[in-house]
Amino acid sequence: MLVHSRKGKWAVWAVFLVLFLPLFALPLLVVLAASFATNWSGALPSGFTTGHYTAATRGESLHALTTSLVTAVTASVLALVVGTWAALAGHALGKRGRRVLDALFMLPVAVPSVVVGLAILVAFSKPPMLLNGTRWIVFLAHAVLVTAFAHRSVSAAVVRLDPAYEQAAASLGARPSYVLRRVRLPLLLPSLTAAAGLCFALSMGELSATMMLYPPDWTPLPVQIYAATDRGALFTGSALAVVLMTATVLVLFAVSRIRTKASYR
Repeated sequence: MLVHSRKGKWAVWAVFLVLFLPLFALPLLVVLAASFATNWSGALPSGFTTGHYTAATRGESLHALTTSLVTAVTASVLALVVGTWAALAGHALGKRGRRVLDALFMLPVAVPSVVVGLAILVAFSKPPMLLNGTRWIVFLAHAVLVTAFAHRSVSAAVVRLDPAYEQAAASLGARPSYVLRRVRLPLLLPSLTAAAGLCFALSMGELSATMMLYPPDWTPLPVQIYAATDRGALFTGSALAVVLMTATVLVLFAVSRIRTKASYR
């Protein structure tokens, strides 16, 4: 929209393709090709098989996918609740208070995720909050890592809300809890669904902190992908990666449909 000439548009598309294909599309296509290959000794893979996907959708792999989905959904819900509450509460604070609150929520993403994992491991390995060795510590770590994104997304939407709606409801005698449930949250629904999708995608791909915390009976799919490639099973790992990408994209597509419907209400 910023380029109006025909030659300028073609130049923009050319630059986009030159940057997009080698940096984003090509690596994904390589993983997709490897997931169907039986051998890869030259420039292109040789042989074709769907056996890697048979292994990637059964047994331990299917359990790992279910584990990732449950973990991502749980972490996203926790992050959305905490992030939304903090965004609404922070909006009532002064400018300095909001800055402090934003800094606290952004702290987990300002340091490497492995540091967050270590901190949670140390903090919850002794009573009274003994979570080490359970799935709950994985839920907690993922929620801590993605809550910052939910908070930032909802905070930006809260600032843009027109206060006239809340003032009109309050002038008609509506209580603050009613205004929150029937006015503010419905207006924030598009931002809430966007934040939920972002948190879900980030949780599905989280590895560093998870490697330090996951118990043997709660192994997410990224950990299994890492284990497969670490022992040299690159083609199986590629199939697992494609399954992970597909599941994530399908959930994000469903969330985007909800967001679209919410935007047109």
